[in-house]
Amino acid sequence: MRRFFDSLEQFAVDVILERRAGKRAGILRWLLLAISALYYRIVVLRLHLFSTHFLRKHQLGCAVVSIGNLTVGGTGKTPVVEKLARDLSQRGRRVAILSRGYKSVRRRQPGKKKTAVRVVSEGGALLLDSKTAGDEPFMLAKNLRGVAVVVDKDRVACGLHAVSALGSDLLILDDGLQYLKLHRRFDLVLIDREAPFGNEHLLPRGTLREPPEHLRRATHILITKCDGSDLSALHGRIRTYNRTAPILECRHRTVELQDLTTGTILPLDRLHGLRAAVLSAIASPESFEAGLRRLGVEVELTQSFADHHRYSKREMERFLKRCERRDVSCILTTEKDSVRMPRLTQHSIPIYYLRIEIEILSGQEHWETLLSQLLHHPMPVLDDSETRAEKQRLNLCQSVSAP
Repeated sequence: MRRFFDSLEQFAVDVILERRAGKRAGILRWLLLAISALYYRIVVLRLHLFSTHFLRKHQLGCAVVSIGNLTVGGTGKTPVVEKLARDLSQRGRRVAILSRGYKSVRRRQPGKKKTAVRVVSEGGALLLDSKTAGDEPFMLAKNLRGVAVVVDKDRVACGLHAVSALGSDLLILDDGLQYLKLHRRFDLVLIDREAPFGNEHLLPRGTLREPPEHLRRATHILITKCDGSDLSALHGRIRTYNRTAPILECRHRTVELQDLTTGTILPLDRLHGLRAAVLSAIASPESFEAGLRRLGVEVELTQSFADHHRYSKREMERFLKRCERRDVSCILTTEKDSVRMPRLTQHSIPIYYLRIEIEILSGQEHWETLLSQLLHHPMPVLDDSETRAEKQRLNLCQSVSAP
């Protein structure tokens, strides 16, 4: 069943991105375009209801920063979340990351109807596995010591638990641009240089969650996957939607190569001239493969699955056999993929994953100003009436730290 839904998802992606030709694909695209017109009206209405306070935004008494995007996946958001959390934590803030935990599995405790929030980490040891936490929250918790990671669809409940139970004084709302229920001080919006506004169509015909003009809500704009080329045309288009937000240019920098089985860290120059197979299940596998080629990897074989796909032991063994027949030296994958892979007891070909961090190429002064503003934000006041009301709401759905 899981393979069927993954195949269906991949088919939908291929139709949307026009990788599928033919009459049926064309008809489906026209149908999706009609649904997109309805989706647009829903998005605009929802935003209006929050902006006019008909729908309530919750305030938790501490600074909240949202990191998100206008498009579905592929902008490289997780390394930005990691960098912001690390920079703030190293400067003394008690940071918590609030995540939806996309495609995570909720496990109920015996005798309990509902598990409210799931604490992946309180800043130390991992409390959940990647399947229960979700791959991105698990990866963030693994890489960030001193930073709490809390998961639930209700990010208000996540934030309340982080502040009242974990002592957090600054919250990072992961993938939060469209999560309007939680009041935030800053909205960091990521734009992929390679596909700034997706295919220019709204869901479900395209990859845009919101129309480009909603970029006006951003307080900071980060252009990701930059390579030093001239981006004046993109800057010009951004300024038609948002005239004031600082624009930062960033790139994803590979910092290390790690053996999936042993945990051994290898030098990056090991990649040069390496004859490898590439295995991934991310939103933009082409971007990952292109990055490997720039590092000097000879890509002999590739296999990609739908984004967030959880690998089975059988799939891994089948791919390893293909690699053996092609006589590749190793299998390369992403860190996000690595947490969704089963650990095989025996395999003749090593599997390596690449650790990626974000590097700011231009606009570092804007980043430092953002950090300074957050560092000087008042600590949470847990006794004001607004927070007490929110805490009463949280008590109705008591949080637990682990399943």
